[in-house]
Amino acid sequence: MADPHKPTVLIAGASGLVGTAAATAFAAAGWQVIAASRRPPELLAAQSCTHIALDLTDPRTCARAAAQLRDVTHVVYTAVYELPGLIAGWSDPVQIETNGAMLRNLLEPLCSQAQLRHVTLLQGTKAYGAAVQPMRVPAREAQPRVPHPNFYWLHEDYLTDKAAAGGFCYTILRPQLIVGPNHGVVMNLPPVVGAYLAMRHTESLPCGFPGGPDWVWEAADVRLVANACVWAAAAPTAAGETYNLTNGEVFLWRDMWPAILNTMGLADADTTEPPQPVSLAEYLPARESLWRGICAKHNLQPLPLTALLGESHHYADLCFATHATTPPAPAFVSSIKIKQAGFTETYDSGESFCHWLRDLQRRSVLPKF
Repeated sequence: MADPHKPTVLIAGASGLVGTAAATAFAAAGWQVIAASRRPPELLAAQSCTHIALDLTDPRTCARAAAQLRDVTHVVYTAVYELPGLIAGWSDPVQIETNGAMLRNLLEPLCSQAQLRHVTLLQGTKAYGAAVQPMRVPAREAQPRVPHPNFYWLHEDYLTDKAAAGGFCYTILRPQLIVGPNHGVVMNLPPVVGAYLAMRHTESLPCGFPGGPDWVWEAADVRLVANACVWAAAAPTAAGETYNLTNGEVFLWRDMWPAILNTMGLADADTTEPPQPVSLAEYLPARESLWRGICAKHNLQPLPLTALLGESHHYADLCFATHATTPPAPAFVSSIKIKQAGFTETYDSGESFCHWLRDLQRRSVLPKF
């Protein structure tokens, strides 16, 4: 039985990177949390959350579920549908429409059953056209849309209209390169980097940075994103607003690489860079048997590579500029707006990445040599 004195948040996509962290953060803040995803979220097993199995692509399933969600007051929507190969799907009309339909499938019946107060929606730098052209530097939330195929606009326009009609508030968060503990998801680099280094070490190959030209990045620790979701759900300054979100600093992968190697137990490894960048999207899937051997030797969870990588090895090639011959255009966002609105958390990006590598090691997903 729900406590009528406590707000209830529904986390849609709770088995994913942001969804898991958001459910954890809301539970820690004393909220009643309902975690919705197709499969039970492994990392929420110890949390005080109620899980419901929900396929957002099925409107009838969503309609039936809504009847059991009358106590929901807030929604954090983190679900996403991606096609195999990841990058090409970002402009695919089927993928775009599927993502648009998923949000509608959830909110249409829910709005008729529950008294919603707030919905948080996740976007990213594709909102600034990063996938199709150089971004303005820095990208700011008030800049006009860059016209290109993108499901963000379906979500944003639908949510704006629905909130006005339903009398609830919404906030849109745009984090940059999220880093966290989940494996088997579409965009999370620690499991991919850890697997790459484990294989290179096992094959007695150099463990240097596998990417192309230096490309300055920003990132957002998933704990920061989750805490921003909790903040946005209650902060009056967040109502109806869009916010960029980063750790608060920039970095180069090559500068971060020694700390990553040290965390993997490979501080003394040969870091001679290969004559050509290594595509992790090609290198990793070709070594399933090697990975099985690593799992057996180091008593790791016997995860197939597909369950470890998800689509994140394709994301790694993008983030590392693996196929670039010159440095890509900068993709910096301003996070001044959210700080001035009251959310001021920051993270050390290198320590964040290594923290999640250590977490994966602790859970026997990655080895430490």
